[in-house]
Amino acid sequence: MLPTDSAKRLSFKRNVSDGDLVIVYERHDNMKAVKVCESAVLQNRFGVFKHSDWIGKPFGSKVFSNKGGFVYLLAPTPELWTLVLSHRTQILYIADISFVIMYLEIVPGCLVLESGTGSGSLCTSLARAVAPFGHVYTFDFHEQRAASAREDFERTGLSSLVTVGVRDIQGQGFPTEFTGKADSVFLDLPQPWLAIPSVGKMLKQDGILCSFSPCIEQVQRSCETLTSNFTDIRTFEVLLRTYEVREVKMNSFQGYEGCCSITIEFPPCKRRHRPTEESDELKDSSPPVVMARPSSEARGHTGYLTFARLKCLA
Repeated sequence: MLPTDSAKRLSFKRNVSDGDLVIVYERHDNMKAVKVCESAVLQNRFGVFKHSDWIGKPFGSKVFSNKGGFVYLLAPTPELWTLVLSHRTQILYIADISFVIMYLEIVPGCLVLESGTGSGSLCTSLARAVAPFGHVYTFDFHEQRAASAREDFERTGLSSLVTVGVRDIQGQGFPTEFTGKADSVFLDLPQPWLAIPSVGKMLKQDGILCSFSPCIEQVQRSCETLTSNFTDIRTFEVLLRTYEVREVKMNSFQGYEGCCSITIEFPPCKRRHRPTEESDELKDSSPPVVMARPSSEARGHTGYLTFARLKCLA
């Protein structure tokens, strides 16, 4: 069997074409998704960029504006799509997503059920994990959210790998057509314990469930329900710590006692008075040094991830 068109697009080993979705990278905290149109232009603080200049260039290219400014054209990978998508609900980010895919043991060819499509952040990564022959069936009770997610999957070329349905999984459970067919199930629901009996029917023997909940009370009640049909129940909290990398001036000189004294000068927020010309010359002569330190604003708690494996029948 040959890979599907969506699987080919997920490899991203190609050049930019008219009609493609690209991620325009201005800086690490400023990116946007743009659909390439030969007659269109992109205007930002760096100048005017003609889409016609992008066509034919490989993804990752540095392109210039009429003013000499530049941006990078990046492929819409699931990781980058998570950073630029429209937030219709609170989303899962890369740290949680990667953990979920590993613990759910998702590989190419898997059939995955998801309830709580939301903005589609996780679902995009699930689609890549099951490609080229697997499929993700995702459900949301909100019809407009489901329609918006369906449009996003069309834009990112994943529509053949993802089917979006409108259904109240808490009240109705998953459709019976998936009974005993799902390799794994992901729940992002306010009352996941109501859907757990249905999940038990959908999973293959030894299949795995993951439930994402922001509150520990939700976790406790879910675990109580899981004990009847599931085993190996585990709950994790993933906390991400990022580092800032910047250039600083490090001045080293011999003190009176023959000891080495080191002064680190971070770029000041305001101009400061420099006491002597000698110290100025010393600072100017010292080469910049690259240093890293933890970010002062770290992403805190997002939610708890509870995993459980369906018991095998004796």
